Amino acid sequence: MARFWIISGVALSVIAAPALAHPGHHVELVAPTSARAAKVDPASRRWLAGDHHVHSWYSASWKPAADGKSAPTPVKAGDASNPITTNVRKAAGFGLSWMVSTDHGGPNHSQFNREQAYPEVLQARRENPKVLVFYGMELNTPGAEHSSIIIPHTPAERDALFGIEKGYDRAEPWPSDPTRNTEPHMIAALKHMDGLADPPVVIANHPARTAKGEGQYGLLSPHELRNWNDAAPQVAVGMEGAPGHQAEALQRDGSRKADGARGGYDNGFPTMGGYDQMTARLGGFWDSMLGEGRRWWVTSTSDSHRHYSDGGHDFWPGEYSKTYVKAARTYDDVLDGLRNGRVFTTLGDLVSELDVIVQTSDGRRRAGIGERLKVAKGSDVTVVIRLRDPAGVNFGGQTAEVARVDLIRSEIGPRVADRTTDSNPRARVEKRFTSRDWSRDGERISIAWTIRNVTEPTYLRLRGTNRAEELEPQPDPLGEDPWSDLWFYANPVFIDVE
Repeated sequence: MARFWIISGVALSVIAAPALAHPGHHVELVAPTSARAAKVDPASRRWLAGDHHVHSWYSASWKPAADGKSAPTPVKAGDASNPITTNVRKAAGFGLSWMVSTDHGGPNHSQFNREQAYPEVLQARRENPKVLVFYGMELNTPGAEHSSIIIPHTPAERDALFGIEKGYDRAEPWPSDPTRNTEPHMIAALKHMDGLADPPVVIANHPARTAKGEGQYGLLSPHELRNWNDAAPQVAVGMEGAPGHQAEALQRDGSRKADGARGGYDNGFPTMGGYDQMTARLGGFWDSMLGEGRRWWVTSTSDSHRHYSDGGHDFWPGEYSKTYVKAARTYDDVLDGLRNGRVFTTLGDLVSELDVIVQTSDGRRRAGIGERLKVAKGSDVTVVIRLRDPAGVNFGGQTAEVARVDLIRSEIGPRVADRTTDSNPRARVEKRFTSRDWSRDGERISIAWTIRNVTEPTYLRLRGTNRAEELEPQPDPLGEDPWSDLWFYANPVFIDVE
């Protein structure tokens, strides 16, 4: 049994924004003091917006060899059109503090990536010192489709990525090698990455894009993601909750395109409120992973290849989708935040700060997003939600207002025997909050809720929307205006019962 009460708004630190910007989005970025951080005071962490899936002109197309036998030649700007330096400059302009450059390739692309893309990453860092620019790639994933690889910022980053792409990308060999495109080869890749001195983070991209129906899966399935997470739980940590390509329903002038599908999900089951069904379905795949106690996180990205105003399907990094990580402004701590789930995601700048604090009844012990709270069996816990709903217009020229916040709850059980499982019947909405239920102080919304008599291990997660009447996210129709249907999702807080 639970009850709620309203608490007064709590002021959080903010950085002033220009008058015409959506406050909190055109932030004044501060350069990192160092790449690495041996120890971080958790109190110093702030919500830093970023994007881990951004393509440049080193995502090539391929020109066949004249002799019909030799390896094809990469054609720069064949698949994506923008320099890395342009992507980072745009990311800074749309309020991102960190970005990952993630090109994908084909035959012998590892050398192309090493010799041409990496120097431009270094150039982008010099030109935009206030943005943390990670070197990474979008892996042509063995036995699946695509995944982001985020390489730690170390002197070995160039060699580390070269070894991963050379040894494990399914499109790298020439002639092609079918044995590279198998699930066991992906497990070998993850174990290789896990064994590196500085392991990367791997996030499955647009996981259900090839699914043909609700609860159906294509190139990537629930059992594969469980296998990834089991093989390297500190490397394979999650999936894109909201895929990129969200501007596919926009013409060059911003008007609507009737046959455009959000996320490029036009060959199967659509996105739901801009989110992949593996995240958006209440009690679906994500809840099944969390219901096993897995630390499995969701993110959101642009998957930027070419801006819609240039005839592409994409927004710039940070223009529409943001992944917020609670971290100090260092490469190490941002990566640590991604690895450990200190993350929330948002579309259309619906929110720009979000804290979910679960605490004991006396307030002495607490845990935030991605963290764990230990309580005695039968204890009460209080959930304190504090979010920022920015004033002004977003980058779509609209005023996005939070209309509802949902607190989702489930007990945690053992690992499932059937690894194809994609449901968790114990996941439910604990409470739906609207403006009648919260305290507001300017841009700040505060909510508190008490859960009585916690007797089993539990997780709590949060989502919200600008559509109060839509109790569950619905499949997105073709031609939908992406700015009209906005959601945000926070990763879970876990409660352990002693």
